Amino acid sequence: MATVEHLTTRTPRASVEELLTGLHPSSRFGDVSFSSYRPDPAQPSQTAAVKALEAFGDGITVSNGGLFSKLFGSKPKGRAGIYLDGGFGVGKTHLLASLWHSAPGPKAFGTFVEYTNLVGALSFRKTVEALSSYRLVCIDEFELDDPGDTVLMSRLMRELADAGVKLAATSNTLPGSLGEGRFAAVDFQREIQVLAEQFDVVRIDGEDYRHRGLPAAPAPLSTGELDARMNAEFDGGLVAVDDFGALLKHLAGVHPSRYRQLIDGIDGIVWKDVHTIEHQATALRFVVLADRLYDKDVPILASGVPFDQLFTAEMMAGGYMKKYFRAVSRLTALAREGQSHEPS
Repeated sequence: MATVEHLTTRTPRASVEELLTGLHPSSRFGDVSFSSYRPDPAQPSQTAAVKALEAFGDGITVSNGGLFSKLFGSKPKGRAGIYLDGGFGVGKTHLLASLWHSAPGPKAFGTFVEYTNLVGALSFRKTVEALSSYRLVCIDEFELDDPGDTVLMSRLMRELADAGVKLAATSNTLPGSLGEGRFAAVDFQREIQVLAEQFDVVRIDGEDYRHRGLPAAPAPLSTGELDARMNAEFDGGLVAVDDFGALLKHLAGVHPSRYRQLIDGIDGIVWKDVHTIEHQATALRFVVLADRLYDKDVPILASGVPFDQLFTAEMMAGGYMKKYFRAVSRLTALAREGQSHEPS
């Protein structure tokens, strides 16, 4: 039998120290390397990206970074960063984590939202001081959602680059096009251009690897099937069982920086009566939860609508469409894992 908890009863807190020490790849990417990446033979840009990142990593030395370098050293030559641009599911995070594992420390690895949350917790100046001593800062899922993020990350990247810190990022959007369709990006072209100037762009083409040769997403279960499936899949484990609507309301009261702690120790997820999310703010919060579940490789069982109907047609065609497609892709992969055994 599985032990049942509810995410809706959890109200996690994360200290500043926990935010700093948590800047490393998730367990899903804890052992990856350049050699474990499997490029698609039909997509030569994938092999080229591996070589580009390996060369970039070779340039990270013990002399890079540090406040002393910022104050007294010469300004670093060339661009400080490398930027992996490509669709979801082509292995960008795998390659970014491989770079992190191969590089000397101190170093940091986090999602875009984790860095913006870090600034909120520490203040901008203290964040710059903390990260300026690092040799490498990796930013996964670089996406500008609002003008405040644009100004903030433009300043942060510029100051870290000036300090000699090497930067590496992944995104579904070219750096010069960040923010398009989401806010009045034309009003912030200077900040966006400053961001773009920090990076050399490496394009990775290809289809979502989670769909290569894999079966279609499993159909949602009936509510009556959930208990039997849960005990077959997660026997002896800790499972978070929640009504989907109640979970969405609960997420509004938990800062996204704490979603990693929200699911800490959970072996499986069961959602009852999944329905299409109608409001953008709710949908964007849910995307962060989907990313954290994928990071920790937490299998999902669900009843209600299939995951390709989680977001409205307008959302799937709007400014945040890449986020929503990524979430659907990742949740589909976790749903496959959640239905790998037949109930006894």
